[in-house]
Amino acid sequence: MCRRFSMSASLDEIQNHFDIRRVIYPYKSRYNISPMQSMPVMMLDHLGNLVLDEYRWGLVPYWGKDAVNADLQTVYANPTYSKKTVEQRRCVIACNGLYYWRTVGKRRYAVRVVTENHEPFGVAGLYEVWRNAKGEETRTSTMLMTDANVAIREFEPRMPAILSSEGIAAWLQPENASIQRLQRQLRTYEAPMSMYPVTPLIANDLHDHQQCIEEMDLKAAWVKSV
Repeated sequence: MCRRFSMSASLDEIQNHFDIRRVIYPYKSRYNISPMQSMPVMMLDHLGNLVLDEYRWGLVPYWGKDAVNADLQTVYANPTYSKKTVEQRRCVIACNGLYYWRTVGKRRYAVRVVTENHEPFGVAGLYEVWRNAKGEETRTSTMLMTDANVAIREFEPRMPAILSSEGIAAWLQPENASIQRLQRQLRTYEAPMSMYPVTPLIANDLHDHQQCIEEMDLKAAWVKSV
């Protein structure tokens, strides 16, 4: 599963890249996003414009268990979720790097996986908004997964479903609610990706600093496997 990622681009960069028309929250660059933390999420408003908002990572479907990563077919078939989650509550999670741990023998080191040009990319997601007994609103979201590409397959068989520009538009289109059509959007990302070692401090959920995305000397990046 994908358990950690970055969205370290500036606000101008992310707005220009995705053609975001409105930003609903005070955006700031995030270098180390982990489950249960807030993350930047894109969706369409009632006018059909792309807006940037902030949701907690870990979908809560009514009384169900938090879902950090999910498969579309599983969500659609699971009675814990409302089918409206798939049909009406689709979003795109803004990223620009995924974190994994590479293991060699009894040692391992953290790596950051990025696109060829280190550009931002969007991952297909679902969201829920609900209120507890006190009337407090909780807004949560999950990343959808697909088969891993060559780069990610080293770490796990599934990866976040990265969407093309056309794929983002199709994924968010309200009329595009057929489970079969939506599933076709969740293709394996086949464009080149690269990776480089980063600080082992990414394991610390509180360490959200530019240091997280900087390439690190491999000798300094090694840690002993537990």
